[in-house]
Amino acid sequence: MRPPRLMKVFVTRRIPPEGRAALARAADCEVEEWDSDEPIPSQELERGMTGAHGLLCLLSDRVDKRLLEAAGANLKVISTLSVGVDHLALDEIKKRGIRVGYTPDVLTDATAELAVSLLLTTCRRLPEAIEEVKNGGWTSWKPMWMCGYGLSQSTVGIVGLGRIGQAVAQRLKPFGVQRFLYAGRQPRPQEAAALQAEFVSIPQLAAESDFVIVACSLTPATKGLCNKEFFQQMKTTAVFVNISRGDVVNQDDLYQALASGQIAAAGLDVTTPEPLPTDHPLLTLKNCVILPHIGSATHRTRNTMSLLAANNLLAGLRGEPMPSELKL
Repeated sequence: MRPPRLMKVFVTRRIPPEGRAALARAADCEVEEWDSDEPIPSQELERGMTGAHGLLCLLSDRVDKRLLEAAGANLKVISTLSVGVDHLALDEIKKRGIRVGYTPDVLTDATAELAVSLLLTTCRRLPEAIEEVKNGGWTSWKPMWMCGYGLSQSTVGIVGLGRIGQAVAQRLKPFGVQRFLYAGRQPRPQEAAALQAEFVSIPQLAAESDFVIVACSLTPATKGLCNKEFFQQMKTTAVFVNISRGDVVNQDDLYQALASGQIAAAGLDVTTPEPLPTDHPLLTLKNCVILPHIGSATHRTRNTMSLLAANNLLAGLRGEPMPSELKL
């Protein structure tokens, strides 16, 4: 009797060990992995996808119509090691009846912790202070030197009060924040109640917040949301933080706002493009802190994400309910 044909799975990057182990134990799958921490070239991705039944990808892998055509009719499941899905051509995927798994919830805490870290780092000017210690700029104690902005008695505005936005607010509350504002597609009274957060328009949030934290999804409605008009509405003492997606911000407008003193400072964990070119104007500014998209970068979180992505993929291939399926 002929043994059953194995299902081909292609993994676009070297993933954390718990996910790799789950795939290795799958006796009904033949797993091919791009064994590198660096992105797979598009030609190699198309080659690897040919005839594949399942794809495990990252947010940096663009899964478009061309790649789906290269994969062919066997492709049944795409599992992304991310909560964001803006790298997936969802309309094309839906047309083909392909199921999609993603990794919500498991990265909420780590990303919220990073958001608070980035906010404090930016508003208290820590990179500047560290550099002054190293370059000899620290000469004595001076009353006005290295002064930043504190959270006590402040107003914090959150664009997008989803899982991550709520987790950020919960962590900021003990710092003595006086008032929380939030904006989004619609009010979320149940979620806002615990924080006593007020639903306001985007212009009101920009105008009244001492700290603006962007935690929304990237959609056609939010692309370029934080632009010249947005920054002009902000206080000159306000601090802006983006942990969502780079395309939510017009980076040229942000540069002008920071360079001209229209706003006090900005902290970014996401940019457009990623990685940001080393000669980008934002990197010349002392009042702009940029991190390399490390919101979920704890050992535990990345391992949990990889295991969930692997289990989503395997469940989809076997026609079973996925632990976290994106409903198309």
